[in-house]
Amino acid sequence: MEIREDVLPVLRPLGGKEEIESLANTINSGWWGKGPKVSEFEKKFAEMVGAKYAIAVTSNTAGIDLLLKAINAENKDVINPTMSFMTTAVVPLWNNCSSNIVDIRKKDLNICPEDVRKSLKPNTHAIIAVNYSGILAPIEEIRNFFDGFIIEDCAHSCYTKGAGSRGDAAVWSFQAVKTMPCGDGGMITTNDKQLYEKLLPMTWLGITSTYSRTTNKNSLSNLSSRPGYSWDYDVKTLGYKCYMVDLTAAICLEQMKKLPKHLEIRRKIQQKYNTNLCDYLEPPEHSETVQHYSARVPIKHRDKLIDYLSEKKIHTSVHYKPLHKHSIFSKENNREYSIADKEWLKLITLPCHPAMNEGDSDYVIHWIKEYFNNN
Repeated sequence: MEIREDVLPVLRPLGGKEEIESLANTINSGWWGKGPKVSEFEKKFAEMVGAKYAIAVTSNTAGIDLLLKAINAENKDVINPTMSFMTTAVVPLWNNCSSNIVDIRKKDLNICPEDVRKSLKPNTHAIIAVNYSGILAPIEEIRNFFDGFIIEDCAHSCYTKGAGSRGDAAVWSFQAVKTMPCGDGGMITTNDKQLYEKLLPMTWLGITSTYSRTTNKNSLSNLSSRPGYSWDYDVKTLGYKCYMVDLTAAICLEQMKKLPKHLEIRRKIQQKYNTNLCDYLEPPEHSETVQHYSARVPIKHRDKLIDYLSEKKIHTSVHYKPLHKHSIFSKENNREYSIADKEWLKLITLPCHPAMNEGDSDYVIHWIKEYFNNN
């Protein structure tokens, strides 16, 4: 097989005329900030994941930060898994919390309940449980011994059935290469009305949204509740600036329509890799979203295979270098991670995204077989 001229990326979004038209309509509407598109997106997303309340924010990271602030986690202990993106361990530090990084399960690389139990401290205030690669984290097991606040990180699981329903709140990601991308963005979902009402003004400096005041939902006096724009408002709580805007929501709404088809493509690639490469690598656990297809190969082959595939214009990655391996955390987490330290050295993420066609996946399979048949 000839080497392709273009590079096959490991992850990438797929958009089209629908997103362009939606953006154009939003631009022409004159409402670019937080407005009707955001409200529509929040409502439809809550319905999709089965939540009572949804708040659209600038990122999954911002969502976790707001939740920790809303539950008064400052100066407390927050447990999070070592196999995750930097967000889950860094955001606790923003809130002057100890970032208590724990080990994972070998089977699915999700947070390990037994290590969580062993790592609990008297001041453990919250646990961030990541649905690794879209596979549901064992939150039910953790509930058996922990009755504190659990944030279900659903950045990889949009949409895995049941995701977002097992923690006290969930955070979602629409970052550029997620299953429902829009460049960047996030969502907080919860069934807790009191928490929802506390979070809402926190997204914009304690102010209710401008759009809500055009519909007179939050007027403060008869003078400010005349038809049209209600200019008056009162700030009662400390807030930040991390609300989603209509330009972003316009893309999200179109990507939501395409989500079933895009997930079908991802799952088809997953099955194809599983079937054709099972003699060469260890397939990952089944994922409904296949946010990333992270297989395992013998340690001696991992980096060599990455280099070999790169020469064939196939980009791969490693999800993830354990968080405790980063210098910022290594001193605070001077302990053993018996599973993560071994398993991450075997991981290789193969291309899997809705922009791929049959020829792309055939190309990956061919060159992986060629490598192992000659090494």
